[in-house]
Amino acid sequence: MAQSRDGGNLFAEGGELANPFQDPAVIQHRPSPQYATLDVYNPFEIPEPPQSYEPPAPAPLPPHSAPSQSSRKLSPTEPKNYGSYSTQASAAAATAELLKKQEELNRKAEELDRRERELQHAALGGTATRQNNWPPLPSFCPVQPCFFQDISMEIPQEFQKTVSTMYYLWMCSTLALLLNFLACLASFCVETSNGSGFGLSILWVLLFTPCSFVCWYRPMYKAFRSDSSFNFFVFFFIFFAQDVLFVLQAIGIPGWGFSGWISALVVLKTNTAVAVLMLLVALFFTGIAVLGIVMLKRIHSLYRRTGASFQKAQQEFAAGVFSNPAVRTAAANAATGAAENAFRAP
Repeated sequence: MAQSRDGGNLFAEGGELANPFQDPAVIQHRPSPQYATLDVYNPFEIPEPPQSYEPPAPAPLPPHSAPSQSSRKLSPTEPKNYGSYSTQASAAAATAELLKKQEELNRKAEELDRRERELQHAALGGTATRQNNWPPLPSFCPVQPCFFQDISMEIPQEFQKTVSTMYYLWMCSTLALLLNFLACLASFCVETSNGSGFGLSILWVLLFTPCSFVCWYRPMYKAFRSDSSFNFFVFFFIFFAQDVLFVLQAIGIPGWGFSGWISALVVLKTNTAVAVLMLLVALFFTGIAVLGIVMLKRIHSLYRRTGASFQKAQQEFAAGVFSNPAVRTAAANAATGAAENAFRAP
């Protein structure tokens, strides 16, 4: 290649001479602040503090869709979805049906347990092994219990609440008669002309307490115990009269020995304290009368569901009469006497 004296290219086009220092290979090796060379190094120059390292900004994550219900992991406290509403409703209905059947099985188990205990008592000797436990008297008392009563063992499960309520009603009526006696005593102390009412209050306590237990509570108890139509009829007849008596006790006709509303208002003119006591007794009598009417209707509805009837009551009465040893003995004696008279007649 032909070159000039100063190193230019003699064959350059357009009259331009090539400069060897403009060669890119030479330019990139020239001294610059980025390269520490001896030509540009200055020992007295204060170096600039290095720039702190800044990590590159993270690239944005690509948007992701929400996880599906089936792939999402549930927390321990989050309720699980086991299906649609109809599926949950059917499961709840099945659970309620199972609970209902379980309760029915429990009642049947209790009923079977009660009957098994009755059979065990009968196998050991029947009523001879059942010691009377009512009234609950102490052992040193000369009067012993007269009845055997165990509602949980002798009464079916569906009737135990009704029989217990009637027992509490009898106890409340007895307590009301005792309070009536105290109120009549207070009235007699304030006004001596009320002596007849005080005397009758003593008679009502001594008469109604045992008679109410024997005449309407025990028939009701035996009716539910053995499903006896005859005892049901006895209970309805006597307890209806008892309800009428409860109403008369709440009214409180003066001179009848009942501290009802009328008697309390009459005594209010004489002594306020005694009148307040009699008003409390009248309120007690009123509550007992209302409860007695409600229980009479309730027992009548239960009686109609048991399948009892008047014909069944007649059959039970006839069977009970003819099974009585005294009645059978009297009938045999009467028949024998009639036959002897017939043979002796001419």
